[in-house]
Amino acid sequence: MKHALVTAGSKGLGRKVTEMLIKNGYVVTISYRSDWASVDALKTDLDVDSAKLLAVQADVTKSDDIEHLFRTAIDHFGRLDVLVNNAGPYIFERKKIFDYTNAEWDEMITGNLTSMFQMVKYALPVMRKQKYGRIIAYGFQDVGHAPGWLYRGPYGAAKAGLASFIKTLALEEAPHGITANMVVPGKIVGEMKEASIETSRQIPDEETPVGRSGTGEDIARTIAFLIHEDADMVTGSIVEVTGGVDVLHQRRHE
Repeated sequence: MKHALVTAGSKGLGRKVTEMLIKNGYVVTISYRSDWASVDALKTDLDVDSAKLLAVQADVTKSDDIEHLFRTAIDHFGRLDVLVNNAGPYIFERKKIFDYTNAEWDEMITGNLTSMFQMVKYALPVMRKQKYGRIIAYGFQDVGHAPGWLYRGPYGAAKAGLASFIKTLALEEAPHGITANMVVPGKIVGEMKEASIETSRQIPDEETPVGRSGTGEDIARTIAFLIHEDADMVTGSIVEVTGGVDVLHQRRHE
C-alpha cells in the first residue's frame, strides 16, 4: 500500500488532496500547525483511524518540526511514495519589498523554499531505495518565467526559486524512478478550496475562460494524475490549473 505525505493536509486544498489519496487507496500522513479541530473533522468525515491517516503537528518553517514529521511518518508506515508540499506561508498585507521586515522575509523564504529542500533530504533516501517516488510542489501563475509580483516580492522570489529547484530535482532524480512537478492553482479562494467541480459549475465566473472558478477538486485530480505510476513521462513540469487564465494573459501581450 502506497504512502503519501501531505503538508497542511487537513483543510483547504490540502484536504481535497488528502480525500483523493484516501479514496484511491493510499495511507496518508498529514501535517497540521495548530488546528486539531480540522484534523478531527477530516478523520470523522473520512471514517478512518491512524492505520490509514496519521496526523503530525509540524510547522514547516521549523527544521526540527520537519525532521519530526518525516521520521514519524516513515517509522509509522515504513515507506514513502508521494510527497505533496501543500503548506506555504503567505502574507496577505500588501507591502513593497522595502517595507517587509527581516523576520517576514525569512518566513517567506524558509516556509516556501528552504522547507522543500529539507523535506526532500528526508524523502529521497527512502524513494531512491524503492526506486520510485512522486514529489509535488505548488507555484503561482507564470512562476516558471520568474515574473515580478508587486507587493508579494518575498513570496514571489521563494516560489520562483522553488520552480528552478523542482526542475533540477526532476533531472537529478529521474534515474531513480522519482518525478518532481509543480502545480499552479488558478483562482481558488474561500470555500472553493474545499468545493467540488460540480459546485463550481453552478457559479459563473466571467474572468475565467472556462466560465467557472477553480476548486480544490481540480487540484486534487491534477495531482492524482501526476503521482500515478504511469505518469513518469511528466517530470520537471509546471502544470497550470487556471481554466485558461494563463493563456488569456499570454494573448494580451501579443
